[in-house]
This record gives sequence, structure tokens and C-alpha cells, in this order.
Amino acid sequence: MSIGNLYSGMPKRRLNDSLIAVLGFGSQGRAIALNLRDSGYDVIVGLRSRSKGRARARKEGIAQITTAAKAVKASGTIVFALPDQAHSAVYTEDVAANLNQGSTLVFLHGMSVHFGLVKPPADSDVILVAPHGPGQTLREKYSTTRDISAFLAVHQDKSGKAWTRAREFAKGVGLDTKRLVKTTFEHEAIGDIFGEQVVLCGGLTALIKNGYDVLVEKGLPPENAYLEVAYQLDLIVDLIKNYGISGMYERISIAAQYGSAESGPKIVDKSTKKRTEKIYQDVASGRFARRLNALSEQEIKSLPKRLKSLTSDGLERSARKYSPKK
Repeated sequence: MSIGNLYSGMPKRRLNDSLIAVLGFGSQGRAIALNLRDSGYDVIVGLRSRSKGRARARKEGIAQITTAAKAVKASGTIVFALPDQAHSAVYTEDVAANLNQGSTLVFLHGMSVHFGLVKPPADSDVILVAPHGPGQTLREKYSTTRDISAFLAVHQDKSGKAWTRAREFAKGVGLDTKRLVKTTFEHEAIGDIFGEQVVLCGGLTALIKNGYDVLVEKGLPPENAYLEVAYQLDLIVDLIKNYGISGMYERISIAAQYGSAESGPKIVDKSTKKRTEKIYQDVASGRFARRLNALSEQEIKSLPKRLKSLTSDGLERSARKYSPKK
């Protein structure tokens, strides 16, 4: 018997004494909705009438699916599991006029609230629960280790119970309650956007492609180049996560240690830091958030083409060949 079926004949739990509306059914929305449901909570999913997510939600056994406006009107806890650039429009068009008094608004990222793209009413609790992992991982670990950490923050505590509700929500979606880190909407928003752009996604992939291109241009086979600059990254990252940077250095070869000391400062030098600081100012000032919020549908559709220029066919073929999940 599945966990979901286990709860089908039992009274539903309610956060804030109310139905929980999950707006969106993408990677995070799916994980949040299914994990809450499997924890016994009464969940309704709000999606556009023509959204492809409706079919996916039905296939996953979500019993209550409606529009965002109707979901909000029926609920007392609203989860913004939509893409960040959609928060402002959905809040204005579907949420604001349908909010029940004293509702709790839950955000998975602090950007739209911190930068004023969404301005919640004064009578609402406004909380942040930001998992340190993608939705797929959150869902997969729900039924196993539940060892994902998360940031927790409260923007408004009208009820006096916002922190309690934030922790209950975190537990309901399968997060490790011993690894909840208190923060603010501001720090989470700026840190998350900056980290993605400078290191985790933007900077890291640019460095991988640069190293790959140099090796291929100098005569190494594409597969060799990929295996040297990308394939072993998870091993290094695991060492850093478990032992820190110094601990990682202690566990690699003398050649790798000496090479790191020689070349690391040449790759990321003072000029790199200056450019990094400019990116920080772009993020912290809200300029990036406003550009993101203003993206047109056409600009969003053109993103895959822009991103394709940040990789290469040879690198992608090698990644597919050596993928452990192929």
C-alpha cells in the first residue's frame, strides 16, 4: 500500500486549521504537494485551466485540482511553488483578491517578497521554507533518509505562530527538522541568486566548458576532456561537503595539491572578485529581480538557445555516454 493510499481513508491534517493550496506543479510544486499529501495534509493544487501540470497532478493522484484563484479562496495556507518570475502576476491576478483573512503565505524563495514584487497583506503570516535541493531530490528522499536541510524565515508573524507553522510545514514536506537554518528573506534571496549565478550554475559551468574547450583544442579526445574536467566533480564536491576545502585538499594527491596552490589563484584572481562584486550589486539592488520579473514569454522561450551557447555538442555527448542514469 502506498503512503498516499494509507491516508486516503483517514481524516486529513490541516495547517493553520485550513486546506493547503499549492500553486504550481513543477519540480518543487510536485514534491511539496505530494509530500504534504503523503504526510496526511489536505492539499489542493492551483493551476491554469490549460496547464499541462493538471494531467501530471491527476496521474500522481492529487484529488483536488482547480484554478489558482479558487484554490486560494478555499484555503488558509498558500504555497507559492511557481517560477519566481510568475509570482507578481499570479499574486495580483489570482491571489490578492481571494485571500482569506489571516492566511499563511509560504514561499520557497525569498526573492519576490524581499524585492517587493509581492506585497502581502498585513494580516497574514508570511514564511519562507527553502529546501537545499531540487524538487526531485526532495520527493525521492521523502520515503528514505529525509536528510535535506533548508532555510527558514518569517517575514510577518501576525498570528504569533508563524515560526511554529514554518517548522510544521518543513516537517510535512519531508525536511530534516534538525537541519533547519534560521535566516531572513533578504539573506536567502540575495545568497541564493548570487550563489547560482557566480558559483553553482553560472560560474561552475563556464569553468567546465572553458577547461573542456582548451583540452579539446590542444588535441585531447572529447571524451577524455569531459572525464578530466567534469565527470569527477561529484567526488570533489562530496569531499568539500564532508570535510571542508582544507579537508578536501588533505585527501587528494600531492600533484593535485601542488597544482591547486600554483594555478587556483591564477584562475580566480582579484579581477574575478571585482566582477563578482558587480554581480552581487546587481542582485542586491534588485535589478536582476526586476529584469527577471519583466521577462516576456518570448524571452523565456529563447533561454534554451542562449544556454546552448554555454555548452558544446561534444561535451553533451560525453555526458550522456557516461551518465550513471542513462
